Order: sequence, then structure tokens, then C-alpha cells
Amino acid sequence: MSITSVSSKIAAASLLIVGLAAASWSVAYSEEGDEPSSSLELVDPHVFRVCADPRNLPFSNEAGEGFENKLAEFFAKKLDKKVAYAWYPGATGFVRNTLNAHKCDVIMGFPQGNDFAQVTNPYYRTAYSLVFKPGSGLDGVDSLDDPSLKTKRIGIVAGTPPATYMARKGLLAKAKSYPLTIDTRFDSTSQAMIKDLDAGDIDVGILWGPIAGYYAKNANPKLSIAALIKEQGGPRLAYRIGMGVRPSDQEFKRLLNRMIQENQREIDAILLSYGLPLLDEKDQPITSAALGKE
Repeated sequence: MSITSVSSKIAAASLLIVGLAAASWSVAYSEEGDEPSSSLELVDPHVFRVCADPRNLPFSNEAGEGFENKLAEFFAKKLDKKVAYAWYPGATGFVRNTLNAHKCDVIMGFPQGNDFAQVTNPYYRTAYSLVFKPGSGLDGVDSLDDPSLKTKRIGIVAGTPPATYMARKGLLAKAKSYPLTIDTRFDSTSQAMIKDLDAGDIDVGILWGPIAGYYAKNANPKLSIAALIKEQGGPRLAYRIGMGVRPSDQEFKRLLNRMIQENQREIDAILLSYGLPLLDEKDQPITSAALGKE
């Protein structure tokens, strides 16, 4: 999903969130009529049918380049199934027009706490993150309480949880705001923010973790990121992400839970290859080096 999608997803989950990538789900999944319907377990047990946004890197796209595409391929291979997609923009009606319309059976990234689908056990945890140029005076900054941010122009997606902290800490006066709800077929909030960062129009951006990590890794030269895990007083900025299925598909959910448990190391490796700042339950980073030692 898009910055918007993810952000909304998270946002819908309990005001939940999400920001850039986690925030548009509240819009996408809160439309009246998105209630899940009762159904048979799976329409086609031989196909791993995925609900996805066709233009929403680093999550998914029609070319299969997103990490959710790679995870879908991984799961399908493990289950000896083919992969098929039901494409729909991460916007209003996403769940109603994909999962609940039985055009697909799983949303690969879905935040815990969102009631518009049943969520599997989480397979990753991450947080909103700062993204900035190395050597720009922000190396080592990992909290919005850092005094060096007082003089910086910060890019923030309107309506996302970090914006609440910025308002509380007096950081909005110099901030540049970006829209939360967009149509991913025509626009990208994250790309706009990264472009402004590269041009020097902003000094630092705040993005949902997977988006921050992806753009930081692929920038030339590379950018630095810092997960915001020290903020106190709510709303929370770190979230667990699982997969969304229909409430009626209990056997399928149990199967996915088992697959997650049995293949967590391989899942982490895929996510880390896209630059995601993965966190364990103690807010410690999960790294490729650590995976290699297991």
C-alpha cells in the first residue's frame, strides 16, 4: 500500500495510524459497507490470491518489485501454489472491493488492531523514522526531543501520529506538511518528501519505517534513518504488522500463522533487503548480521 494506504491502515486501527504508509488505511478501510461477509474458506485452494495496490513501492506494484510481492511469492512457493493478484488503489473501498468481494484472500500487510479484516500473528514490527542526509548535523539524533531539531525544517505527513508529537514539542512552525490521502496511481507523498530532502527544501523527513528505510537505502548517496522509539505520552509510533484475511477464513489464518512462525528468519531477510528498520519487542534493531549468526 501507499504511504497513504499504510498510514491510513494504521490510523484506522485505533487512530491508529500510520503515517505515510500506515495512514491511508483509515480512509481506505473505514468506508460504510466494508463489513466482512461470511464465506467459504478459499475460492481456489490452489492459488495464493493477494489483494494489493498496483503502484505502491516499497510494498507492492504490478511488476512484482515490492517486498509484499516477494513475501507473497515466498509463501506461495512454500504452499505449492501459484500467485494471483486483485489490484486496487490503496484508497476508500480497498477492503470492500478486494478481500470482502472475494477477489482475493489475503492483504499482505495489515496492522494489528484494525477491525476491517482479521489479522494474523505479526511478522514484523517497525516504527516511524527520521530520514536525513549524513553529515547534516543530525547524526545521532533519534528523538523529537533533540534540541537540534528546533532549527530544522521537518517534512511531516499531515494527520499522522508523529505530527501530534511535533505540535506538542513546538516543531510545526518551520515544518513542511504533505498530504496523507492520495491516489497512488498519480501521486506519491513519500517521493515528494524525499525529493525535497535531496533538494534541501527540508532538512529531515518523518516517514513510516518501511518507506523511510527503502528510500534511504536506494538514495545516492544513501540517507540515514533513525527509528522514533523514545517518544513518550502517545500516540504510539511503533506497530506490529501481520496479514489481513476474512474473519470466516479461520483455517487459512492458522495456516498463515504457522508459516510465519516456521519462516520468520527468511521473512526478516526479505524485509531487511528492502531497508526496513525492523524492531524486536524490546525496541532493539533486528539486523542482517544478527540473522546470519542464528
